Amino acid sequence: MSSSDTVTTALVTNDATALGILAVVLGFVFYTSNSSNAFWKKFYTFVPALLMCYFLPSLLNTFDIIDGKASQLYYVASRYLLPACLVLLILSVDLKAIMSLGPKAIVMFLTGTVGIVIGGPIALLIVSAIHPEILGVTGPDAVWRGMTTLAGSWIGGGANQAAMKEIYEAGGDIFSIMVTVDVIVANIWMAVLLFMASKAKQIDAKTGADTSALEALKDKVEKYHAENARIPSLNDFMMIAAVGFGVTGVAHIAADFLGPFFETNYLWTRDYSLTSKFFWLIVTVTSIGLAMSFTRVRHLEAAGASKVASAFLYILVATIGLHMDVSKLADTENLWYFAIGMIWMLVHASFMLIVAKLIKAPLFYMAVGSQANVGGAASAPVVAAAFHPALAPVGVLLAVLGYALGTYMAWICGQILQAVAS
Repeated sequence: MSSSDTVTTALVTNDATALGILAVVLGFVFYTSNSSNAFWKKFYTFVPALLMCYFLPSLLNTFDIIDGKASQLYYVASRYLLPACLVLLILSVDLKAIMSLGPKAIVMFLTGTVGIVIGGPIALLIVSAIHPEILGVTGPDAVWRGMTTLAGSWIGGGANQAAMKEIYEAGGDIFSIMVTVDVIVANIWMAVLLFMASKAKQIDAKTGADTSALEALKDKVEKYHAENARIPSLNDFMMIAAVGFGVTGVAHIAADFLGPFFETNYLWTRDYSLTSKFFWLIVTVTSIGLAMSFTRVRHLEAAGASKVASAFLYILVATIGLHMDVSKLADTENLWYFAIGMIWMLVHASFMLIVAKLIKAPLFYMAVGSQANVGGAASAPVVAAAFHPALAPVGVLLAVLGYALGTYMAWICGQILQAVAS
């Protein structure tokens, strides 16, 4: 085979075969991460399953088994599965139920969001003052572009992270570094939150927090799920597909009109991503999803809409992994990126702890509000359940609110990061 740059030397060049390999990889990760085998239990105690979903496909690219750059799988996943995923995740936003948690829960969640939006630029300012070379790279692999994907992940989740990657055109190299920073730093913080959860009674007693509302909430959550959960039928799955891909189709029509419209008539809006078709695609599906959350369509969540969305999301995660080159992570220069991540998380954590102390919020609100931002629906329920199993859905509820806000707030963070970097 030719060694020309225009011809791939990868072992697998058929995207159908590549998709099959990725599906098997994801199946392997999920099977082993849920296995009762002692080895796998210990393995996944130290290595997050999500990291494996990125890492294993990246090995396929690194060792030239699949050429990630030549493959069209990421394009398909980001244009079709990602919008459908966002719609199905946002469908279950129940603003009434969130408000019933009380103002302190919402305050803590939004404090976490603000901490992420502000923390990124602060971290970039501090590290660039110590190591100015970090701002030396321009173009797709500029550090601020990579940081926008981290903001998307830490406010919303993987779907919002992928959205920021497209909107701000982050390159594969900087993105692969930020994915690693994301997983490692976020999991360190989650471990801290789980430790704090084990000391919740002592901490709440010291801060004088009122936890009486939590007991009532436990009863309400248990009753709601007992009344609404059901075994999904084929009709349910077809309705989920109709809503997810139907809204995606409408959003593509809107994006195909709005992107060129702003490009032609308001060229100055290019700096704010308003000329990007992908920006309008994501904003449209987010907005329609929020509107649908006030209708009967939201009951599709009881049939597993978010589980279908998660399946789409993990396929997307695997296709993103195909753009990673693991060999880049061995560069000592990347230690500065981890410094950015740690400072960023410290700013977020400081905001959360200070506000929690000021308003005497229960530790539960602080921990779940933070994890709903940083970890999303995958891990917020884990932290919530550490307080009480019946509270796990509350973590999902706040995390879904994060999905809704993620695109908007991460975009704002990206604008600030761009200003700091320039």
